[in-house]
Amino acid sequence: MKRDPGLDTLLDLHEVIIEQEHGYWVKIEAWSVPASADIPHGIRYTLTLHEPYGKRIMGFDNAHAVKPPRKFKYAGRQLPYDHQHRHVTDQGIPYEFVDAAQLLADFFGEVDRILREVKTL
Repeated sequence: MKRDPGLDTLLDLHEVIIEQEHGYWVKIEAWSVPASADIPHGIRYTLTLHEPYGKRIMGFDNAHAVKPPRKFKYAGRQLPYDHQHRHVTDQGIPYEFVDAAQLLADFFGEVDRILREVKTL
């Protein structure tokens, strides 16, 4: 199996908190686990963006399965564990995990987008 080039970077960021503009902050947790049907890439992760008072407002993780949108028929299919929470009350939408570098790029792209929106409010 080909080695994920961004894996070491993601794992090195475990338990790192990165301050952002306007008092917002990012927390990254990532560790290796045995590969399984639920986590085929062998990485448990939680990448979250928090508002100044600590509430999570966006995140990517694989802590639990998420139900796909109702318009799709998924009876008997395995539910995805990799997902994104787009806002505070979002229960999660499936996220297609490609590799650790892409996960970081997608996460920080969303962080940048949200912080740009905060600036314009």
